[in-house]
Amino acid sequence: MKVDNPTSRDIADLAGVSQATVSRALRNSPLVREETRNRIHKIARELNYFVNRNAAGLRTHQSNTLALLLFEDTDGTDTTMNLFFLSMLDNITRSAAKLGYDVLVSLQQISDDWHIQYQASHRADGLILLGYGDYAEYREKLAALAAANTRFVIWGPLVMDQPGCSFGCDNENGGYQATRHLIDLGRKRIAYIGRMARRSPEHAARYAGYVRALREAGEAPIDKLRVPADNSESLGYEAVQRLLERGESFDAVFAVTDLIAIGAMRALQEAGLRVPHDVSVVGFDDMPLAAYVTPALTTVQQNAQIGGARLVEGIVNLIEGKTVQSGLLAPRLVVRESCGAKS
Repeated sequence: MKVDNPTSRDIADLAGVSQATVSRALRNSPLVREETRNRIHKIARELNYFVNRNAAGLRTHQSNTLALLLFEDTDGTDTTMNLFFLSMLDNITRSAAKLGYDVLVSLQQISDDWHIQYQASHRADGLILLGYGDYAEYREKLAALAAANTRFVIWGPLVMDQPGCSFGCDNENGGYQATRHLIDLGRKRIAYIGRMARRSPEHAARYAGYVRALREAGEAPIDKLRVPADNSESLGYEAVQRLLERGESFDAVFAVTDLIAIGAMRALQEAGLRVPHDVSVVGFDDMPLAAYVTPALTTVQQNAQIGGARLVEGIVNLIEGKTVQSGLLAPRLVVRESCGAKS
């Protein structure tokens, strides 16, 4: 079939559907049945029809673009991007493409006025936020976005009365799984490396899971076996050095991120301690690198594939005027060589 300068109306007439259905189908919206989507795509190919994004945006006041804002809290020092977020980024862009959306990626500092820039901007139809640094400061920015009726979803904690819609990992359960596994291996003196304060609610939830597992086993957290640390290999390395300097014995480490755990293992090995024979180590995230360090790291997996898809589905539903509920994804313990039974 041949139609000069085909339009979505031509496709709608041939498919026997409305123009709105054609528009949704060409964006691969789940609101359109698969059979209907396939039929519309087939007709579009036969007509050599291509969506004019600029014209569509003028008609609908939409850009068909999602803004993905990644945050780093550097405190004025050089840093690298959270590697777990790279996995999320890959899955977010793939999920967005399936629904007909482009992704605009921007690296932000929490101190910047990004909330002002985006609430007045039409560069994107909605925002996906990854990372937050100091949660108290971050929450103020979320409130500003909500007050401006900005559509946004967050990968992070579910906090009471928090503005916006959040998806994240059940961190408390993940911390519990990690610590329970170490206890089941016969480990009794389990060090904790990571933040515990409310300004880092995800880490605080992992610590709460750690404490719950200890108390179920009849143990209590030991102050000298807790070291606060942010997310980097060097800080994990320094945390273990501090533990060793205190002279308090320990036979396991629960680190709240994989990067902290990898730095911790390096410090243990340099101190002449064998992992896992002398000290077992568990991380959190299951970033790709975790399987390739020596020994391979036992860790709690946050599913980046499901998480990325859930974020995109959530923001697209908000753009389409649907109600979206926040939710937590179940973590999974991935057992590798960095853990072993107490000898």
